[in-house]
Amino acid sequence: MLFVDDRLPFRPKRVLVAGVSGSGKTTLAGRISEMWDLRHIEIDGLFHGANWTPRAEFLDDVRAFAAEDRWVTEWQYTSKGTDAILAPRAQLALWLDYPYRVVRGRLVRRTLARGVLRRELWNGNREKGPWNLLNRDPEENILAWQRATLHKWDERFPEMQERFPHLTVVRLRHPRETERWLRSQADASGVSIAPPKRRSRAR
Repeated sequence: MLFVDDRLPFRPKRVLVAGVSGSGKTTLAGRISEMWDLRHIEIDGLFHGANWTPRAEFLDDVRAFAAEDRWVTEWQYTSKGTDAILAPRAQLALWLDYPYRVVRGRLVRRTLARGVLRRELWNGNREKGPWNLLNRDPEENILAWQRATLHKWDERFPEMQERFPHLTVVRLRHPRETERWLRSQADASGVSIAPPKRRSRAR
């Protein structure tokens, strides 16, 4: 396992981004896509059909893009069988192992913004209203889901490294480490990276 200041021994062509909900997997995947010219597949868009119904073609779609040469995606839906498809093909996994206060604050802001503004996400779906944050069911409340899965990757990565020894893992423990890592990779690749999106402060 590598950390923020460790040298990456190669320039990867297939990348997974892991982390608890709210850690910023999709945002980071998009920036990596631009930096290394990789196709970003947002895996939520493959899973969720209309009215939040899981798509029957989900795993077939995952197999199709995993067979491609260059991609980056979020490491999600492991209980649906994505591990056996994505991990053997991936070369690099970035683990966003951020403090709870960071991921909690990010998820609360994101959920409220999506719920209040009713932003369309995938295939016509929109986040449920902010009142849904009172629901204690992890299947219905993203904050409850985050709490239930907070230590998922601490438990899974030792097993993943044993099962997939070819996979290089970089563990990043704070957004500042991620920014430092991105800058070093951009410098090594001779490319520029977009700055992180500014987040409005709670008033």
